[in-house]
Amino acid sequence: MDGASQVQGKHFLDNLLGGITMKTLRRCVLALLACGVAGVALADPVSFADLARHAQYRMVKISPAGTHIAATSVLADGQTVLSLIDIVHRKGVNITPRQGDDVQDFWWASPKYVVYTEALHQGGWDAPIATGELYSVEADGGSPTMLYGYRMDTMEAGTHIQHATPEYGSADFLSRIDGDPDHILAVVTNWEASGSAGALSVVYKMDVRDGNKVRVAAAPMREADYLADHHGHVRFAYGDDLSGNRVIYMRPADGGDWQLLEKASADRDVPIAFSADDTTVWFTCPGSPGFGVCKFDPANRKMTNVWSNPHVEPQALARGLAEDSIIGVRFTDGRPAISVFDNGAPGVQALIALMKQYPGEDVWFTSGSDDGSKAVALVEADVDPGTFFLYDRASNKFTPLLQRASWIDPEKLGRAEPFTFKTRDGLTEQGYVTYPPGKDDARHLPMVVYVHGGPYGIRDWWEYDPYVQAMAIRGYAVLQVNYRGSGGYGFDFEKAGWRQWGGEMQDDVTDATRWAVAQGIADPGRICIYGGSYGGYAALEGAVKEPDLYKCAIGYVGVYDLRLMDTRGDIPQNIYGKDYLKRVLGTDMDVLAQHSPIYQLDNLKAKVMLIVGGRDTRVPPVQGMDMHIALLKRRIAHEWLYKPDEWHGFYNQDNIAELFRKVDAFLDANIGPAAVSMTGSSSAPATGK
Repeated sequence: MDGASQVQGKHFLDNLLGGITMKTLRRCVLALLACGVAGVALADPVSFADLARHAQYRMVKISPAGTHIAATSVLADGQTVLSLIDIVHRKGVNITPRQGDDVQDFWWASPKYVVYTEALHQGGWDAPIATGELYSVEADGGSPTMLYGYRMDTMEAGTHIQHATPEYGSADFLSRIDGDPDHILAVVTNWEASGSAGALSVVYKMDVRDGNKVRVAAAPMREADYLADHHGHVRFAYGDDLSGNRVIYMRPADGGDWQLLEKASADRDVPIAFSADDTTVWFTCPGSPGFGVCKFDPANRKMTNVWSNPHVEPQALARGLAEDSIIGVRFTDGRPAISVFDNGAPGVQALIALMKQYPGEDVWFTSGSDDGSKAVALVEADVDPGTFFLYDRASNKFTPLLQRASWIDPEKLGRAEPFTFKTRDGLTEQGYVTYPPGKDDARHLPMVVYVHGGPYGIRDWWEYDPYVQAMAIRGYAVLQVNYRGSGGYGFDFEKAGWRQWGGEMQDDVTDATRWAVAQGIADPGRICIYGGSYGGYAALEGAVKEPDLYKCAIGYVGVYDLRLMDTRGDIPQNIYGKDYLKRVLGTDMDVLAQHSPIYQLDNLKAKVMLIVGGRDTRVPPVQGMDMHIALLKRRIAHEWLYKPDEWHGFYNQDNIAELFRKVDAFLDANIGPAAVSMTGSSSAPATGK
């Protein structure tokens, strides 16, 4: 961390808290004061450069006292900093991490202190690489301190460390401690003590002023997560064993031995949070039917269902005005929604009023003060990166606070419509079709099948996605499908995708594509398949498995030789990762070769584009390089975009904009307005061409 690298004064506040949005007369974002502007001029069409820009603000949280807000803010050079704003006296400060680092996440430890973690850029598809270091800073920007980390001895002058010493490990925030403003619970994993079978972690009570810590709990298993009550008692430890089975342990508030919860282990439930009075615990649990949320009584081990949905798992608990209040469940069954437990709970009617102002959008509280007098809400949608609002209970008013991407005009983007279809073997699956702007009812459009990565436990959401919009604004329908193996639909659905690379998972993508053709959405002769990471694999595998379905395929940091996954990349570097690959991929190298697109190029008819990051550690560039060479040897012309300094998905804004331009040119040449349908007809010109 560059000491107390800070920016203060009126210019900062004008930039952070002020300005008029470009969302044409739809929303006027104020600087916590009244805005007297009568109107906003129409903006130019959305550019690739604007779509490639990093969101200016990622998350905003209010302090326990309701006097300050903290936000992760992105500077012009792409670095993410921690912005601290005194909303009473209108003063702001930026806390800048080390050169090359980003602020990854942050939490209010008390009204006076914020703790945060840093990370290195890894790319756009996976989370940045966490440095493992934990920092604290006062709400006014004073006394920035490294609490834990391996680089503590290289701290800049001006950072005050009293007793803590460098340690080779990682520390993560677990929880605040009620009544103790100077301490938090932190989970520490010592890198040297962790074995190849997974990490062993310990929970410490840590002083936010100097990093001193006292051990309070350790899980009886590796790769564990923890849940503590509001008074600093670590009550639950849970995770998956080497066979992928869920294991949950519980212990009394006063400590003692861990006890296995057999029912929870069998049903793969997860403890989510304690109630405000610490008497009950919110759990995910089986629904009636489908999936549910339960209240669990630790005293008698009784589980009571309070919410269920037949199709999807809960996304998160819905927070009320106060930081520790729960008003319902957030879930996405096609579109995002909140199921409220009690309409009379504090904050519910205020949230409903905000929903009425922005009908159809995703509206939820991100944080609240301890007394519930103030809260921060986020409004976001498929065409809206999001706006944060400050709610004041005394006046019962929401004030626009910060926009994530003020340069994006929702009126100029394509809307995403949820759909449900049946696969060839009878599974019901969900997905989204994003239409070109103003063409929600258009027929026989050129279409891009955009396959999400992961593949396991990841899913597509109804949300703003610049990659999707970069195609929709150019006249393409964009189809996304949550194929078997995706997250959010239960463990059985996720497990159904194990060992199905190139098998039933691929068939699901094919079936969704054919569904779109049957519905008249897509022109059957103008379809391309595109994806990143696993989606890059699915794009090339789809092209060789269904050679007459796709006119072109785009592989972005994709896997093309499944056999290499056993030895290359960061997943097989420990026993835990190796066992995971055995479960989800299998060990038969002949079968893996049969489902690897690099060995099926005799079937290839589609035009191909490959996009590779030279520093990718998740899917090493050898995967893309080998496919590139294999195509060259066969004299198969293809597009090649290689960036030596990018990781697992591009991060540099200029590189992302270039990717958008080159993908657009590739699509235009193969399924765009000038491309003649294989059926002998040509569709109407795409929007914006």
